[in-house]
Amino acid sequence: MSPVLESEEHKALRAAVSALGKRYGRDYITTINKEGRHPDELWSEAAELGYLGVNLPEEYDGGGGGIAELSIVLEELGAAGCPLLMMIVSPAICGTVIARFGTEAQRRAWLPALANGTRLMAFGITEPDAGSNSHRITTTARRDETGDWLLTGRKVFISGVDRADAVLIVGRTEDARTGTLKPCLFIVPTDTPGFAYRPIDMELRAAEKQFELTFDDIRLPADALVGDENAGLLQLFAGLNPERIMTAAFAIGMARYALARAVDYARERTVWGQPIGAHQAIAHPLAQSHIELELARLMMQKAAHLYDAGDDAAAGEAANMAKYAAGEACVKAVDQAVHTLGGNGLTAEFGLASLITAARVSRIAPVSREMILNYVSHQTLGLPKSY
Repeated sequence: MSPVLESEEHKALRAAVSALGKRYGRDYITTINKEGRHPDELWSEAAELGYLGVNLPEEYDGGGGGIAELSIVLEELGAAGCPLLMMIVSPAICGTVIARFGTEAQRRAWLPALANGTRLMAFGITEPDAGSNSHRITTTARRDETGDWLLTGRKVFISGVDRADAVLIVGRTEDARTGTLKPCLFIVPTDTPGFAYRPIDMELRAAEKQFELTFDDIRLPADALVGDENAGLLQLFAGLNPERIMTAAFAIGMARYALARAVDYARERTVWGQPIGAHQAIAHPLAQSHIELELARLMMQKAAHLYDAGDDAAAGEAANMAKYAAGEACVKAVDQAVHTLGGNGLTAEFGLASLITAARVSRIAPVSREMILNYVSHQTLGLPKSY
């Protein structure tokens, strides 16, 4: 069977997660956002059913699957109107990095708890002055005479820190031989003395808040370092590829939800004696969005297959393409859905207007579409760099 066609097990997983999502739905997310709560009930139930840790190793109480399975979970929750953003961060990025590169002690401390939802981990890479250029990260770590690490830096747009037990921080250490800075990853508990965070006021209203982090020579034990000090770049991209794949799943799920609402409306809304969906000006853009979403999902499935098969280089290319395709398709689908409903598309009753802002996130984060086009033009097409 071609890797981009789903197995019976994957189809069954889709159906089961879809059923869970429909029991909660968009109204659940809307309600908790209004009340300033977090989706704790859905998070806990998804964990109990084994969905949160489906990608983590069985020996650490995970499902033994991969990003292919985890992306199905997130997509189907999104299609039901209740996506869990922290799935991208906690099991996909942090769980994957620790499973692949963490020490045995780190795996035992974190993976079972990430899988069963009792602990949450955030991910800190973005900095105010570095943007998409990870080579300009200024968060630095140095050892002192005790062997401890001293970490100094600042991060922005870090999701869910208020709920997290720790943040996987991307920093840099000095190479003893060359003096150049190299990337490294640290597990930083959020209750570490000197570790501070404050919320960023966002127009986008979501349960998962965004934060700015600051820390100045905070002390971490030697075993806070994840993996090999000299393999930081490999470890970093081992987390960034799943992030892109899962962002694609998030976008596709959101777009599927919006498209389904628009299709239902186009079938039922009658003007001049027939449903508006009978008019090609309404029907064709919706059909086009469906096609674009199916194509984006195929690339997402390819990227997940390559990643789970251990082909990091090919997965990097496919993950970037999947995230690009899904982001573009999502923005168009949500826009078309709102347009199909007309004035109703902007009412609270139909719940689509809030997705206009949310859809833009899939174009911007975790890497902009322009940077993905740079990646493809340089890495895939071999064109010269402009920077």
